[in-house]
Amino acid sequence: MSKELISKIYLINEKIEYIEQIVEEVGSITKALEDEVTVRPAILMHLTAIAEQFDKLKRAHADKLLSVFDEQDVKGMYDVRTYIAHDYEGVNLAIIEWIIRYGLPKFKIQCRSLIDV
Repeated sequence: MSKELISKIYLINEKIEYIEQIVEEVGSITKALEDEVTVRPAILMHLTAIAEQFDKLKRAHADKLLSVFDEQDVKGMYDVRTYIAHDYEGVNLAIIEWIIRYGLPKFKIQCRSLIDV
């Protein structure tokens, strides 16, 4: 496993932890997503960064690393990135909340399984 590729897993994990910290500081996911000025944009940017790292792993053919993650989850994450980038105002916040509540914890466990090897 190359250091460059595993660094992308570290970055995904770091971005997840940033989102967790933001939500904790604000008090809830719902409150965090209600803040259109600073908090929601920060969360959306971190989600975009996560998707970009998965895309870089895919383009690098890092199949061994990607095999730890559910292919549909990774595709869904990239689809959300596309919505954020191309229809920022039309982003479905219920989907973002679901990702934060259920998707990111799963990704974090999967990242940790690679990092803690």
